[in-house]
Amino acid sequence: MSYDYNNIFARILRHEVPAKIIYEDDYALAFHDINPQAPLHVLVIPKGNYISFYDFSQNASFEETKGFYGAVKNVIDQLEIHDDGFRVLTNNGVNGGQEVPHFHLHIFAGRPLGRMIQSP
Repeated sequence: MSYDYNNIFARILRHEVPAKIIYEDDYALAFHDINPQAPLHVLVIPKGNYISFYDFSQNASFEETKGFYGAVKNVIDQLEIHDDGFRVLTNNGVNGGQEVPHFHLHIFAGRPLGRMIQSP
């Protein structure tokens, strides 16, 4: 699968689509999810053209990887959620529930989040 330069996150990175941005640096952009699943639901996306977590883990440089995860930590600090707890989640591929073909992490907080996966 090749990278889709017209996916919604690519368009947000180019500032073609508005987003409630809370953090940006050379490696990442963080913004509030438009359909929050918890009281606090933020997305963090790398600025590189990576389709999924697997693509990022295979192809991002050390500098990009360090910069991206440093940005995630900075967002958590900015939101002041490290003491009460939070969840970081990424979906990869169709069976993983990935909806946008650009690697992204979800940060959830603001209430008890329960089990990671509900039993059928």
